[in-house]
Amino acid sequence: MPKITVMMDGTVHSEVTLTKERTTIGRRPYNDVVIENLTVSGEHAVLVMVGDQVTVEDLHSTNGTYIEGKAVKRQLLRHGDVMDVGKYKIKFEAPAEDEFEKTMMYKPRVAAPAPAAAIPNVPLTLPELRGSIKVLSGAAAGREMALTKIVTTVGKPGVSVAAITQRRHNFFVHHVEGNDRMTLNGDTVGEEPVVLKHGDRIMLAGTEMQFLQG
Repeated sequence: MPKITVMMDGTVHSEVTLTKERTTIGRRPYNDVVIENLTVSGEHAVLVMVGDQVTVEDLHSTNGTYIEGKAVKRQLLRHGDVMDVGKYKIKFEAPAEDEFEKTMMYKPRVAAPAPAAAIPNVPLTLPELRGSIKVLSGAAAGREMALTKIVTTVGKPGVSVAAITQRRHNFFVHHVEGNDRMTLNGDTVGEEPVVLKHGDRIMLAGTEMQFLQG
């Protein structure tokens, strides 16, 4: 879950995990995050969480809300952003692992695979074949997931789910479920497996990714 850390002169004032759709920040006691300092307005700012995204909105405060020295009225927050609210700094943290696991490491509810002993001559991993998926957009941008299993299922249930499979010397991808079809380099991918090539760009469940091999 995303969280904020309220600091002043390097000292932590408080830490708050964002669980509500709206988290208000201000000097008055009815705010979710209360900062008792005259440089902070009674109702200074609000953090609005929609799905995996958090946006900060300045509530017409006297001294304004700043990110990297720039006054903002409404801005989408990224992991590591530091907001200046009066004399206080508020650090926003939304670990990429949260988004990465939701988007990239979805595990469908299927029966457990048979033990390796019951499938002779079929290795659980293919170490000689190296591939990975790098996230290019969203909160997890920059994260990379190694494809070490024979079948890796990725996506968001109810939106779009795909499977990446290792077969001999190639990786293949195909659609598994969901109305929002995956695209590969702009072309829609169906149930028939398509060979992945180094550098291919995948758009899946609103997230852009790149396939890397070698």
